[in-house]
Amino acid sequence: METMFKFLCIFPLLLVSAYATLLPDPYDDPVIEIPPLKVKKLGHNENIADIDREELEINRNAVKTPFPGKWELVSLNSGVSAMHAILLPKVNQVLMYDATVWKISKIPLPQEKMPCRVIDPKTNEVDCWAHSVLFDIETAKLKPLKIQTDTWCSSGGLTVDGHLVGTGGYQGGANTVRYLWTCDTCDWIEYPTALAEPRWYSTQVTLPDGGFIVVGGRGAFSYEYIPPQGQSNKQSIYLPLLRETHDQLAGHFGTENFYRIENNLYPFVNLVTDGNLFIFSNNRSILFDPKANRVIREYPVLTGGSRNYPASGMSVLLPIKLHAGHQKIIHSDILVCGGAAWDAFYYAEDKKQFWPALQDCGRIRITEPNPVWKKEMMPTRRVMGDMTILPTGDVLLVNGAQNGTSAWNDAEEPALAPALYKTKEKRHHRFQELAPTTIPRMYHSVSVLLPDGKVLIAGSNTHDGYKFDHKYPTELRVEKFSPPYLDPALAHLRPEIVLDKSDCMVGYGQRISIQVKTTEGIKQSDIRITMYAPAFTTHGTSMNQRLVILGLVEVINDVAPGQHKIVAEAPPSGVITPPGYYLLYVVYKGVPSPGMWFQI
Repeated sequence: METMFKFLCIFPLLLVSAYATLLPDPYDDPVIEIPPLKVKKLGHNENIADIDREELEINRNAVKTPFPGKWELVSLNSGVSAMHAILLPKVNQVLMYDATVWKISKIPLPQEKMPCRVIDPKTNEVDCWAHSVLFDIETAKLKPLKIQTDTWCSSGGLTVDGHLVGTGGYQGGANTVRYLWTCDTCDWIEYPTALAEPRWYSTQVTLPDGGFIVVGGRGAFSYEYIPPQGQSNKQSIYLPLLRETHDQLAGHFGTENFYRIENNLYPFVNLVTDGNLFIFSNNRSILFDPKANRVIREYPVLTGGSRNYPASGMSVLLPIKLHAGHQKIIHSDILVCGGAAWDAFYYAEDKKQFWPALQDCGRIRITEPNPVWKKEMMPTRRVMGDMTILPTGDVLLVNGAQNGTSAWNDAEEPALAPALYKTKEKRHHRFQELAPTTIPRMYHSVSVLLPDGKVLIAGSNTHDGYKFDHKYPTELRVEKFSPPYLDPALAHLRPEIVLDKSDCMVGYGQRISIQVKTTEGIKQSDIRITMYAPAFTTHGTSMNQRLVILGLVEVINDVAPGQHKIVAEAPPSGVITPPGYYLLYVVYKGVPSPGMWFQI
């Protein structure tokens, strides 16, 4: 049965992989027609009150626990400083990498990866260290990879068939597009001239047809679409918002009449439920049509300070709730938390004065006719933090500092205690502070949701290089954090997906059949099925992270002893879930099952 299951799941994926290579450049001719923005008033037939009651009932039925979470140390050596990280589908390994500029790491290239990387042909200087590894999430075993171009402060995302496409970086890596296939012998394939502009500190986002757009970067007030493999872009497209939100401090600074602060790097970019892109830079945001290449609307300013690098707040597209059958409006809500005063970087970098980070959050429903930011406060101040959406739909805020900004040695007072943001609670009652770690995770830290529901935490390097004798040393230890739903007292509630009885691949709008084991009969009002898109995480920006709550059709108890069948409806199009791999979870009374890889 297991062999047949593997065949049934893998054979269609091979067909999809072959098809994916034929996808055209989304800039030239998108596969999926992206509709223009349509703001509709709520109709009498939409039964929004019933939708709210359903969500409230599921939330009310979730079991409450005082468990504050638990930390465990799983590795003493990640090999490289985990500046960038993403969970790769199918292989269940976390890809971590830093930068080649330092010419050193803590894991040498193995013999099969030789010869060493040549740094300077004139002097014959070489670099024999790995700057990229695959981290096995079960055994912590490392597999070193060889990368040629500099990935320092780069971007990435997953293809339809679960491979990584990375963009940008530093100097010779800034115009590069990189590919890493998920196979035992695969290594990086790099195209150093693929991008029209250097993309250092840019954001890469997946589009509805599975293509990618890259937005911003240092000195790049523009965007471009990733060309087909092996091809190069001739030009980029100017985006005024990025220049308008580039902060400078006027005055006399050496030979300059200004001090470059920026606060517009690694902009927050999300594909939202009307097919457009929400782009947030510094403290301003727009809705952008990637097909027509035009700004549709601008949103109110999020007051209080700056939110993008080096002010480095955090942001997520909150879970998207679907319902079975035709749904006229699918809302998009954005959460932005933390950051710094607009000029805090100058004082941190130039004066070594570390101003308090921001403590506020703004939440906005961008699909409303007249959206406004609604503020609330985190338990502590936080800059350089990470946001990870959990299988339940809640959000974990972790890592970072309470004072200062991003950049080398520009922050103090680590934010050791994570916070849980409960998305369905009332405003001002959403935050819960959780158990603290003992390891500071400052600049260049990452967080990654794992299939078992734990969150992998790695990285932290506040130095230009690998330095271990400082107050905040280059950090190579890897931890896992168990959120409150993994309270041992709730283990009896945890469902288990029966893999060989569950769909692992469907098309848009189709029915999904999932079979689960539980210790008791289940009611539809106690169940959620969620789909999570793995995030590419760096510098507090979690690119392409999204969680969709599927509409349920029916629940059939006891289809086998102790097993139950749940039927859900797949998302309607790539606008809601771009084609690719997702972790599918069954959440019962607030306790998620281990995730199953699922392709749409």
